[in-house]
Amino acid sequence: MRPKAVIIGPPGSGKTTIGTALAERLGVALRDTDADVERVAGKPIGEIFIDDGEERFRELEGAAVAAALAEHEGVVALGGGAVLAPESRELLAGHAVVYLRVGLSEAIKRVGLASARPLLVLNPRSQMRKLLEERLPIYERLGTVHVDTDGREPADIVEEIAKALGSPR
Repeated sequence: MRPKAVIIGPPGSGKTTIGTALAERLGVALRDTDADVERVAGKPIGEIFIDDGEERFRELEGAAVAAALAEHEGVVALGGGAVLAPESRELLAGHAVVYLRVGLSEAIKRVGLASARPLLVLNPRSQMRKLLEERLPIYERLGTVHVDTDGREPADIVEEIAKALGSPR
């Protein structure tokens, strides 16, 4: 059992939106590891960060990534920071990993400056810039398919990914 595609990228890159549309295009289900974490914890990610801390969130996230990669045959969308864990990076080896690229301005526009995302609370623009600088090399290295998302419609992005994955129309 192996996912058809694993979607990675920073906040605002469209992982859930594109993942949902790609799963529909491929005729499979989407599994979002952020949703898995929230289901297991019984609360939203923001509350996990506040109540339990980032370390606990990352533990739950690592378990969710491992389970999704082992159990799901459809499309898997990973949380933006899931690639920070060396164990998760190792598990991604050999998978079709789709990296959704997004520029800083576009990412900020998509997530909004009043974001409920825990790592972007204090100074969203500055935090997003720092987050991108830290994670971009990891996304670049892990992605087997790289797709630019700035200024593009989801349908066009999905078709580019499906073609790269060798999926017929």
